[in-house]
Amino acid sequence: MTGSDASPSFRLAYVPGVTPTKWVRIWNERLPDVPLTLVPVSPAEAFDLLRSGGADAGFVRLPVDRTDLSAIPLYTETTVVVVPKDHVIAAVDEVSAEDLADDIVLHPFDDTLDWERRPGLAANERPATTADAVELVAAGVGLLVVPQSLARLHHRKDLTYRPVSDAPESGVALSWPQDATTDLVEDFIGIVRGRTVNSTRGRTQAPAAAPATPKRKPVASKASKAGKATGKSPRSGSGGPKGGKRGKPRRRS
Repeated sequence: MTGSDASPSFRLAYVPGVTPTKWVRIWNERLPDVPLTLVPVSPAEAFDLLRSGGADAGFVRLPVDRTDLSAIPLYTETTVVVVPKDHVIAAVDEVSAEDLADDIVLHPFDDTLDWERRPGLAANERPATTADAVELVAAGVGLLVVPQSLARLHHRKDLTYRPVSDAPESGVALSWPQDATTDLVEDFIGIVRGRTVNSTRGRTQAPAAAPATPKRKPVASKASKAGKATGKSPRSGSGGPKGGKRGKPRRRS
């Protein structure tokens, strides 16, 4: 089967912490004949996957190299610190980076936060992944600062998290190769941006509804027309006597 004969499909990459469920559901409603395949990918590998054609588009973490990739920023996440439930930080609503100065703060290799100066004390070794770092937090080795979605993704009953007020934030964007902005990519962009199926900017549109048939006005009869012209009811006729008051009868003398 040649490429032109192949059935259309759409491959959507997404990094950990992103939940594409809502957009996938809308895609399946609007384009039921075009299967959408989800491709999980690490933040470090996401851009190479897009460039190599391994996915048509992807939810990635900012920043995006705009040299050959297009991107639509979607939202920015709160940054939190993951701690054991019996840690002193669990007793407060929010902390600053300075509040972490005396704690070991783990720095996994897949960290996506752009720190000018990392808070806390450095661990002897860096965990390979965020998932590994969460296990170390549970073991009491140190704390972990991550976007809130990753804290939720790796939730454990013995851990909790609190916002870090002055930490850098992580932004999520929809990205795709600039030279591969296909019709299906345009369709997905429309879904992510909240365009309706009938939007003039979207490519996929619902069939136009048939124009409503105008109702015919009832045709007046000749008698009605005549009545309107003379001001007389067609039922009463034109020669009947007009109604008036009757006088009193005279007395006979």
